[in-house]
Amino acid sequence: MTAPACPHLPGAPDPDLPRTPLSGAAYHRDPYPLLRALTAAGQAHPVRFPAVHAWLITGYAAARAALTDPRLGKDHARANPHFLAHASVMPQPQRSRLQVHLLHVDGERHRRMRALVARGLSAPAAESARPSIRAFVDDLIDDFPEPGSGTAEVDLAAALGRPLALTALAEAIGLPDDLRDAFDPDWGAVVAPVGPEHPERPTYERRLRELEDYIAAVVVDAARPQRRAGILGEVVAAAAAGVITAAERDSIIFQLLVAGQDPVSAQLGLCVLGLLEHPGLVDRLRAEPSAAPAIVEELLRHDAAFSLTTWRFLDRGDRLGGVDIPAGDSVIVSLGAANRDPDAFADPDAIDPDRYAVDGPRRHDVDGPRRPHLAFGHGAHRCPGAALARVQLAEALIALTSRLEGLRLACPRDALEWSTAPLTRAVRRLPVTYRGKGPRR
Repeated sequence: MTAPACPHLPGAPDPDLPRTPLSGAAYHRDPYPLLRALTAAGQAHPVRFPAVHAWLITGYAAARAALTDPRLGKDHARANPHFLAHASVMPQPQRSRLQVHLLHVDGERHRRMRALVARGLSAPAAESARPSIRAFVDDLIDDFPEPGSGTAEVDLAAALGRPLALTALAEAIGLPDDLRDAFDPDWGAVVAPVGPEHPERPTYERRLRELEDYIAAVVVDAARPQRRAGILGEVVAAAAAGVITAAERDSIIFQLLVAGQDPVSAQLGLCVLGLLEHPGLVDRLRAEPSAAPAIVEELLRHDAAFSLTTWRFLDRGDRLGGVDIPAGDSVIVSLGAANRDPDAFADPDAIDPDRYAVDGPRRHDVDGPRRPHLAFGHGAHRCPGAALARVQLAEALIALTSRLEGLRLACPRDALEWSTAPLTRAVRRLPVTYRGKGPRR
């Protein structure tokens, strides 16, 4: 389905400009052939999603430049009316209350809000959480079915990815157990809203209202003196002191609860797929757990859950990537295309952990030293939870490969069902089989 033209609204797409669709089963299953072709063709491309149109930036150098370009901002006040009519469909008053978060603000306002979450999600904080994350991963695997005399099957998305992401997030932000257990995973669907006329709109709005009520309960709990430890306490205290507004407070909590879970769970699924498609990696990780950081980095580069960034907008019309782009049009950076740019990474479609080994060879980068991948973004809006995600991914992959004998996919890759979310990659279920389950580490 193409985006409605709505020619009466400023910013409507030019009907004579061909746009590459970023949708459909084949695209969601494997976007990389298309992204490879776009990268080879240039740096900026007109594209369309089911609801909106955009400009896609491809290529490693172009992506890094765009992610730090001062002309591009995240504030939706920059967007044209056509974009706002088609992309900003969260109903009021929820939109005003929940959309003033880090992905929609810039400059000093962004720095002030980000400072409230950065320390609690820092690399030292994530490392201090490693023992508890390791123990919880083992707890979850303990609950996997016993294979008995044959093999057992489990859906890793439901049995490991989602509960691990929620529990690690709750510990990191200071969400107590009772509120953690009360969180409904279906609330995460509100980041992919449906239009006002969609038949599922009533369900969508109900989930939003429930999530608002839940956030209100989190605020009340975090304001109690005995609950002040952790990110949630700092955010609520900052609002009480007038450092941020109540809408900014609720939006930060909204972003932490939603963006802090689904991408990590999705990334774990992608990492497991990458591992299982390269049996030598499983053997290496089982024999050399210390290689986990390099393996995780390479798997992140090879297939990132955040394949595309969220929207950015030029404050005034200008050239970007060699193309004239109007003010208010949405600009998206393809992190997936950047991470497989042959001008930046030699043999970019191959998985080779030596690319990121501490003492590994540097032959894997083109014309220069080892390059960092962009799976977590780059610049001021780089994902603040990257360190916590890395710890979860490493501990989960080490545990899976060390404890589950004969681990393999339970179905052909082509039979997996992929999410149709416009900006992220994820499998809805990840069924695996194994023939033995070893003891805790």
